[in-house]
Amino acid sequence: MKDIKLLTTHKQLKALADPFRSELLLRLMEKPKTGQQLSELFNLSRARIHYHLKELEKNELIAIVHKEEKNGIMQKFYQAVAGGFVPDQSLLPYSDMTETVRVMMISMLDQSKRRILAAPEDSLKEESGSKDPAEWKYRSSAYEIHAKEEDFLVWQQKFSDLMEELAALQRPDPSPDAKLYYFHMLGLQVEEPLIQKKKGES
Repeated sequence: MKDIKLLTTHKQLKALADPFRSELLLRLMEKPKTGQQLSELFNLSRARIHYHLKELEKNELIAIVHKEEKNGIMQKFYQAVAGGFVPDQSLLPYSDMTETVRVMMISMLDQSKRRILAAPEDSLKEESGSKDPAEWKYRSSAYEIHAKEEDFLVWQQKFSDLMEELAALQRPDPSPDAKLYYFHMLGLQVEEPLIQKKKGES
């Protein structure tokens, strides 16, 4: 699986603009699944699942990664072709892109919710009582920050470099005592503040 796939056609955007297909794609980013497994997971008919799988497959968003025979039936395992999808510059002027991004963000929030619910108890125990972030076992924060767009873009590159630095420490073979951490970063411009502050507060 690639880290990132470039979206180059409007048909790919249209395929991802469907909320269910977006959810399906995120599930197939996690690990390969068969149509039957997805049918049971979503409690939907195999025919409906198959239809959406074909739409994702023909737009090169998922692929069959292996086949396995079970009870005389050949099962196909599908997986997303990448861990993330980015639109080509040529697609950005079109309005349908915004809806695709919105749907994908919402689906990713659902994915994060599942990860939180499945997290081991020890990972959520914070007994240090420290105010120093360097001593926290987990991070759950929300920020609203005023910034110029160019400053945000510069910071975003620094953040990406920092995440890559962390990932590189255990690449390609994690050590036996390495723990697996899940990150979800969401940052976008909003119109109104969620957190109301008094005048003069930073």
